[in-house]
Amino acid sequence: MTGNRIAHPLLLSLANIHSQVRNKASHQAFTLIALLPCPKFLTKQDNLRGILENRTIHHCLDIVCEPLKIAARIGAMMSDPIGNLRFCFTPLVSYIADTPEAAMLAGVAGKTSHLTMASESSFGNSVQNEPRTASTTLAQLAAIASLVCPWDLAEYRKVAKTFRLNGVHELFWRDWFLAQSNNIANPYRFLTPEILHHHHKQFWDHDCKWCIRLVSAAEIDFRFTLLQPIVGFRYFASGISQLRQVTGRDHRNVERYIVAIIADAAPKDCVIAIQSLMVFRYYAQIPVLDDTMLVRAVTALKTFHDHKAALLDAGARVGKRNRHMDHFNVPKLEFMHSLVPSIKWTGAAIQWSADVTEHAHITEIKNPSDSTNNQNYDQQICRYLDRKEKRRDFDLATSICEKGVDIASHTNEVTEEDARTEDQVPAWIEELETNEELTGPSRRLPDFFTDAQLLLVMPPSDIIFPLRTFALPSVAFRLNRRPDINRIGIDDLANKFKIPDLRRALQDYVRSAQPSLIAGMGHRVGGVRRAASDVQLPFDDLSVWYSVRVQRRCSDGTVGLTYPQKMLAVPPSDTSGWKHGRYDVAIISYKFDDHDVTPSLGLQGIYFLVCSAR
Repeated sequence: MTGNRIAHPLLLSLANIHSQVRNKASHQAFTLIALLPCPKFLTKQDNLRGILENRTIHHCLDIVCEPLKIAARIGAMMSDPIGNLRFCFTPLVSYIADTPEAAMLAGVAGKTSHLTMASESSFGNSVQNEPRTASTTLAQLAAIASLVCPWDLAEYRKVAKTFRLNGVHELFWRDWFLAQSNNIANPYRFLTPEILHHHHKQFWDHDCKWCIRLVSAAEIDFRFTLLQPIVGFRYFASGISQLRQVTGRDHRNVERYIVAIIADAAPKDCVIAIQSLMVFRYYAQIPVLDDTMLVRAVTALKTFHDHKAALLDAGARVGKRNRHMDHFNVPKLEFMHSLVPSIKWTGAAIQWSADVTEHAHITEIKNPSDSTNNQNYDQQICRYLDRKEKRRDFDLATSICEKGVDIASHTNEVTEEDARTEDQVPAWIEELETNEELTGPSRRLPDFFTDAQLLLVMPPSDIIFPLRTFALPSVAFRLNRRPDINRIGIDDLANKFKIPDLRRALQDYVRSAQPSLIAGMGHRVGGVRRAASDVQLPFDDLSVWYSVRVQRRCSDGTVGLTYPQKMLAVPPSDTSGWKHGRYDVAIISYKFDDHDVTPSLGLQGIYFLVCSAR
């Protein structure tokens, strides 16, 4: 904010809102409930100021959360979206926060885990330490209070330090219902793993630095410049070693490349260690997990600890002034041990990512502050958000009435199929969010698979040729309405794209497609490649598209489709900047499990490579 103004927003959402709905910023599932103060104190001692700041935050949270605590203990009558009264309880399921804030909320001092009893010297252990329970922390606070007055800050800090606590004597969650039973309001349970900071930021701060030291900055930058640019992914034209202010999206883009980048330049055990952490992160982001996947995640983390010594031997770990380090005392490595227990208790970790809450700082604080006169920020921000919410609710309610959407008829209908597929968004929510008159223009998810199936049953007179949509069980393709080259000879095209075996490949395709055409089926892409020089082509010219959109089914355990991605094949040209052309590559599976709608994981079944040779 301008004028050296800062704000600490506190956002609230409901855990029973479906994660696909809650994690979309446009759905506004998080609401601002308080602006926590960021006070300045007269004392010049940093340690004492820190204790006072932490106590102020906990005291404010205590006041703001008091109605939630009462509802958690005795229940409260609340109205649902259609006006029915429900008897509700409000347990503290998850508090989404970064690492320093999580430590402050748990009441622990620096270089101490807020999830376990581990301290700095045991962060690199290969096994999980004892969980930090609420009863343990509250017992320690009671012991400190019997020795020294909480308001004698200097003495209280000294005694609290011996217990590795931060000096807050009244934690806001101390009297939340079931806090001391280690059941619900327990720091190691409600402080859930946070994907953005605990995984992506950890990769950038540690794994990426290890790789740069293993390969050298110049070499890793050079290798990144050689990567083929892909639509939808960042191309690092100058490498990554000199990047400073990077976003979570940049972290994800580097993660996709890093293992292949260092594969033949770093020691084998180092590559295995980095690759194991990447596998663990990908399992952590799966929205639907079973016991088998959780075992694989634990195995991947164990593999890292089995090979991490190679990183130390190679000198990848250095501290200040490039001094060699012989340990892995990294807090976020210790947090990884708590991922699987947290998933078993609160569900998939991806739903607790701070991506949405970080973005909410813009929509809930920065944008409203731009509408103020730089005076009385708190009041004007709250007034802005209140009016915005009232306008949105009014527009939504009137639009629902005009469209005749009957929400009440859907809310009480829970079929057996719905109970089994909890990952699917209810039909009435889809009806609302896909109606632009209700929610405004939004990015709709196309369905190439359904379009391809419709083409197979439509009368030929109703089909617009040439066909532009094709589908396999696991992947579908769509071409633009107009080709980039409307008509060109086969040999001329082979010379333009430098594909000498183009005619032979087309002959092979025609021969493999003939049985499908005779049987009245669509063209089948795939199969074994064989030379077929004796086959006569039924055409002399071709239409050429430089791009194709590819859509696949979700392979993360959910039932759904992904957003289409574009693949390009551009011929060599000195004027376009692509001196050697551009050819995107993808490995596609079209074999499915007989009893599952998701593709088989791993390189199993029949695969083929989509690319343009040069």
